[in-house]
Amino acid sequence: METEADVAAVAALIGDPARSAMLAALQDGRALPAGELARHAGGSAPTASAHLGRLLDGRLVEVQRSGRHRYFRLAGGDVAHALEALAVIAPPASVRSLRGAAVGEALAEARTCYDHLAGRLGVALCAGLLRTNALVERDGAFAVGPRARAVLAPLGVDVAGLPPRRTAVLRCLDWSERRPHLAGALGAAICARALAEGWVERLPGSRAVRLTPAGSTALARLVT
Repeated sequence: METEADVAAVAALIGDPARSAMLAALQDGRALPAGELARHAGGSAPTASAHLGRLLDGRLVEVQRSGRHRYFRLAGGDVAHALEALAVIAPPASVRSLRGAAVGEALAEARTCYDHLAGRLGVALCAGLLRTNALVERDGAFAVGPRARAVLAPLGVDVAGLPPRRTAVLRCLDWSERRPHLAGALGAAICARALAEGWVERLPGSRAVRLTPAGSTALARLVT
């Protein structure tokens, strides 16, 4: 017998500051070892292990094994979207240092949201895709537009080759801009291409990325 979703159970998992910090560290879609997640959470290895056990039991993270080593990542895009949505309604975190302020500004400028681009860059890219009819909005949802192939083929993004079992385009509300950016298989393909071509590069220590001069040229039609 199906009942309503147990939102309180998930909220309790996310609501712990240490576990919340771990989930935030995993929001760029990469898999990290327990030791690195412990540093993000500011706790000891045994405490981190206990937190990760609870996140595994709650199906918010999954584990990958490589030899004797274990790496943890978000359990999927749904978890990332839920965390982004919570950030939209959450109060801003306190900034306690100049470095914290710099990291916050970098995240607002451009970042990865699981496997797609977010922040001002992601929102501008989404707006450009809508403007060029590569993307259309219908009844509050995104759909692949009539000019998607023409607009994205020059960037090396194969719209026809998107994974068939994954939703092609999703509207993801950006927590820092309060406007949508593009998620789904197409958003992931654009982000992967941008990273592979060096149009954006990751900044150390966070999920922030930086638009490079090459990226400014390649994406000029869409982000200006």
